[in-house]
Amino acid sequence: MKVGFLQFCPVFGKKKENFEKVESLLKNVNADLIVLPELFNTGYTFLNNNELASLAESARTGETNKFVSPLAREKNCLFAYGFVEKSRNGFFNSAALVSPEGIIGVYRKVHLYLEEKKFFISGWTGFPVFEYNKVKFGLLVCFDWIYPEAMRTLALKGAQIILHAANLVMPYCPDAMVTRAIENRVFIITANRIGKENRGGKEYRFIGKSEVVAPNGEILIRAGEEECVKIVDIDPSQALNKKINPLNDLFTDRREELYFR
Repeated sequence: MKVGFLQFCPVFGKKKENFEKVESLLKNVNADLIVLPELFNTGYTFLNNNELASLAESARTGETNKFVSPLAREKNCLFAYGFVEKSRNGFFNSAALVSPEGIIGVYRKVHLYLEEKKFFISGWTGFPVFEYNKVKFGLLVCFDWIYPEAMRTLALKGAQIILHAANLVMPYCPDAMVTRAIENRVFIITANRIGKENRGGKEYRFIGKSEVVAPNGEILIRAGEEECVKIVDIDPSQALNKKINPLNDLFTDRREELYFR
């Protein structure tokens, strides 16, 4: 299975421009699965709720899904991507998984970072696992990575590949994904953005370093801070084997009855 990520610098508030950039970067790319960054279509640094509302959209009928779905059909490729989801209750920092047949599922970010708490509702639907062509996928968004329980929950539910859309500013995540992959025996694809956003006195510098990590912790590919698409071949069935040696299975050896005393 050919999987990978797209890393670039979105322009704040310019969906059409960001769509065109993604389309251009993918022009000669062939893959089975590509992960795009968190909020790839809008940028990150919102100043007020009016800005957020003007860029939010429905997961299934919004303009981003209308852009990605035809791309998925044209490329015969799965896409995971981050966007601002509009609901009756407010706004979520969400990620969607789209196949050539249409949208498979949506995950709403549970762990909100810094000023995201001013704008977004924390997701409450938990950590669903989605299956496509007999492979099981879990979705996470950026700061979710720092909570081991999030990825462990997806792994215990059978996820083989974790699709992690991100706008990372702290330096820890890329190296931490090695541990997350090892402790759960899963593949992890982190798609981060690059560049700076300086709006209204707020400035964020995004670190790049998008990567694909194997269940044994091997970094199969990692970007720097460049605009790029990187693809690698993996065998998702490797994530079904939770043994680290003939006598230790990471999941069956768990002692759940002792962990919360």
